[in-house]
Amino acid sequence: MSNAAPVSIGRVNASGSEDALFLKVFSGEVLTSFERASVTAGQEQVRSIASGKSSTFPVMGRISAEYHVPGAEITGSDVNHNEKVITINDLLISHVFLSNLEEAKNHWSVRNAYSAEIGRALAFQKDTHVLQTIGIAAKTTAANVGDTSYPTGTTLTNAGIASSTAATAANAMIDSLFDAAKQMDANYVPREGRKAFIRLEEYYKLANATNAVNVDFTGGANGGLASGKVMKIAGIELVPTPQFVSSNVTAVPGKGSATQGGSFPQLVNMTNAVCLVSHPTAVGTVKLLDLQTEMEYDVRRQGTLMVAKYAMGHGVLRPEAAIVINEA
Repeated sequence: MSNAAPVSIGRVNASGSEDALFLKVFSGEVLTSFERASVTAGQEQVRSIASGKSSTFPVMGRISAEYHVPGAEITGSDVNHNEKVITINDLLISHVFLSNLEEAKNHWSVRNAYSAEIGRALAFQKDTHVLQTIGIAAKTTAANVGDTSYPTGTTLTNAGIASSTAATAANAMIDSLFDAAKQMDANYVPREGRKAFIRLEEYYKLANATNAVNVDFTGGANGGLASGKVMKIAGIELVPTPQFVSSNVTAVPGKGSATQGGSFPQLVNMTNAVCLVSHPTAVGTVKLLDLQTEMEYDVRRQGTLMVAKYAMGHGVLRPEAAIVINEA
């Protein structure tokens, strides 16, 4: 009797690795986890590159208007130009090694849990880098171009936010958000797309604030005590942010590691910060390697190595579209 010919379920067109098709389930789990855990998705300009270490974003200054003197030659106005360069950070990875024996002892699917967790780890780090870059933009005091009329980043401070009385703190936060909206209007930042990434403590004080959720003020469409939500203030969408950065970021990987440790593009002091208001044009993300997954069985170690990775860089594009609100 001849041997059976098993169907190659895991092989592509009956050739190559026995596990080639099985990896797709794992990849899907990581991607789903990444999307659900990210709070900054869509709040930055994203550019993908096929090779290289950085990408350049052109910057153009404003053009003035003037009255014409009859008979005078019109020669054209000078326009200031510059460029913003965003460099890719080193490869960011999240990984776990799962031994055969440990997996066999378990009565539940540890691979599902691990794949979700490494996805969340990447999402958390990407979010913190974007938030820190918004903070850097808000603290930027130099304009993109050599133009005295060109705005820069903005820092707002309201000591009332730190009040031990919840109502006082909430009202101070509301005042600061209106100040932020006014400053963005003054900087000609589009109203559509503005978001406030806010520390949880301040967010839930707002959700409990009468003038933020009361129907007499909001028509009942801005959240309430039952939902524990407040949607917008001053036209700015509020995003409660568990991973809000309110410290002096000096350690890796928090401060980033561009060009293999040559610089730290996300190095920023966010002490006393409670909220970041930004528009998607404030910061940019350059992707060299988007989120990818790998899984390999190691017979010498009798286990499977699971790795999720990406290579991205983040940088300031328009500092005038970012505001940091401090409590002191």
